[in-house]
Amino acid sequence: MKLNGARHWTVALAVTLTCFASPTWSSGLDRLKSFVQDTQSGQAQFTQTNLGAKASSGAQNSSGTFQFSRPGKFRWEYQKPYPQTIVGDGHTLWIWDPDLKQVTRKKLNESLGSTPAAILAGDNALEKGFHLEEAGASEGLEWVLATPKTAESGFEKIRLGFDASSLARMELQDSFGHIIVIRFTQFNKKPHFEPDTFRFTPPPGADVIQ
Repeated sequence: MKLNGARHWTVALAVTLTCFASPTWSSGLDRLKSFVQDTQSGQAQFTQTNLGAKASSGAQNSSGTFQFSRPGKFRWEYQKPYPQTIVGDGHTLWIWDPDLKQVTRKKLNESLGSTPAAILAGDNALEKGFHLEEAGASEGLEWVLATPKTAESGFEKIRLGFDASSLARMELQDSFGHIIVIRFTQFNKKPHFEPDTFRFTPPPGADVIQ
């Protein structure tokens, strides 16, 4: 991600979105729990807006696609304005920046913990890593507020907004007041994935950082 120092958000955001669902209950917490438990794979389009801590800093927009197959496999691709690919293959997290010709590699389990990823990673990570509470209804969505139990996530709070069929929006705020808003569209709960969708091989000549 190349937008005004926001690159450090990449891992947390990419891993965050490892599952989707389509709940029918009105409660935000009920929808979130169904969202985490019931859907094993999916794909969606996303648009992301990065907001600075000051109103004068302006908004920065990006967009792309997201695919996932639980547990731990996902592909998050920024297409505009700058390309970047993030892949979780179940064991390793890969971040490919073609402009820098640089690949960052991390162990996937070291990239989860009490990050936004833990909200959607399944098992008991939801209750272990976050304080969860209802955040009411607004803008046609039912909201849940997730507050990390530790400071390791890099985020101060996360709001998740659900419409009648799926997760529609995420809003992530750090301790400096920076906010990322992600909107999801064209969600497909039964996608067909090619065998190499969640595999990554560093391109020839790329600088690989462990």
